[in-house]
Order: sequence, then structure tokens, then C-alpha cells
Amino acid sequence: MIGPDTAGIAERLGEAADTATAIAQLAAETGLDVDAAYGVQTALIQRRLDRGERLVGLKMGLTSKAKMAQVGVDEVIWGRLTDTMRIPDGGTLDPTKFIHPRVEPEVAFLLDRLPEPGECVGDFTDAVRAVAPAIEVIDSRYANFTFSLPDVIADNTSAAAFTIGAWSPVPDGLDNLGVLLEIDGRVAQVGSTAAILGDPRRALDEGIRLAGRHGVRLREGWVFLAGAATAAVPLKPGAHVRAVVEHLGTTSLRAAA
Repeated sequence: MIGPDTAGIAERLGEAADTATAIAQLAAETGLDVDAAYGVQTALIQRRLDRGERLVGLKMGLTSKAKMAQVGVDEVIWGRLTDTMRIPDGGTLDPTKFIHPRVEPEVAFLLDRLPEPGECVGDFTDAVRAVAPAIEVIDSRYANFTFSLPDVIADNTSAAAFTIGAWSPVPDGLDNLGVLLEIDGRVAQVGSTAAILGDPRRALDEGIRLAGRHGVRLREGWVFLAGAATAAVPLKPGAHVRAVVEHLGTTSLRAAA
């Protein structure tokens, strides 16, 4: 039996992202399942690497009940980050380059060395150098921001851009820190790091385990976005977005008008 056209699906998703043009869901049409979807994701990222981008980390998706409910799926997933996705702290991005961007506050980890296979990094050995507040910009390439689980995996878990604040030592009580998402100085979402699988460190363990199934191991110096601490909020032109994580500080970005 012939499987889905991995390269063809990746090309359609890549073109949708490049042109900021929404497309219909692909999984039902192409027979895409979860394993094949990660194959599409690999091809999609390779398309970016072939034009000069480089991998700088991994990200988790669907790590909170609020997020799962928002998009209608119920499984933790992972995607990949490249250098061109990163926006300097306080920097500006052009929303016209995206289809329907949304922002969400997260916790980021910085890896100091390559974790060993099976190592429980959640115990926070010297594999983890630091932690920081982060904002992820997500932008599904599917119309109406609606998709199945294989669809969103193939689409690199809706990854679009991210910004990270100042790095600091891992604090005590990382499992339940208060989180605020502010838009133009007003609180848009209130949450807790407990929304990230109960503890962001669990997300790191899950990411290492799940990515390892597909032959991907985290590297020294990579960043890791643990997942959303609140539901995502649409990003409008001209908006100033600020994420505040208790004991970790703040990070922000601006959308060009």
C-alpha cells in the first residue's frame, strides 16, 4: 500500500506559510496519520534548512487542558524551531507575514549539554542551564485555525515565531508560578505554569522522549519551549504583547502596525 505523499504535503504547507495563504486540512484527503505527519514535519523543516535556516530548539504543543480544548485535540505533540523564527526580546514582527497569528505565554529552557538517552532531565541535572519567560507566536496554516491531530503535527505544531526574555537559574516552585499575558498594557490572560503538564519540567521530559522516537535528540545550546501557560490570544497589528512569569521576569514583542 502506498502511503501519503510526504514531500508533496510538506510543499503545500511550506507554500502556505511562505505566502501567508490558508489551505484546507490535509489529513483526511491524504490519509495522513500521526507517524506519517511527523515525517511531513521533518520534510517541512528540511525545506527551511535547505534555504539556509538552522535548528535552534524544540517546542511542545497541547500541554494544557485549555489549549487542547481550544483546538479540539487531546494529545501532547512537539515541533521544531529555527533561527529565523526567533524575535529579539522587545523586538517587532510583521503580522502580514502570517495568516492568523496568536500569542501565548510560555516557559523556555536552555540546555547546557546533550541529555543522555533515558535521562530524566525533569530532575534538573546540569543538562539544564537556565530558564526564562517566553512568548510563542502560533499560526496554523489551515483555514479557520481548525485541524486534526495529524494536520497540526505535519504543520510543525503551528510554530511561527518566538521571543525569550532574560535567562535565570531555575527557581524553586517552578510547577506553580503565576503567569500573565498582557496586550497593550491590559491583562488578556491569567494562568500558571501548572497548566503545562502540571510542571514545565514534565514537558521537557516528554519532549525528549517523543522526539527521540523519531531520531531527534536535543543539542547543547538549544532552547526548549515547554508549552502554553494560558489560552492563545489573536495578535493584531500594532499590538504590544508582554508575558510576565512570576520569579522569572518578563519578555515582550510588538506587532508592526
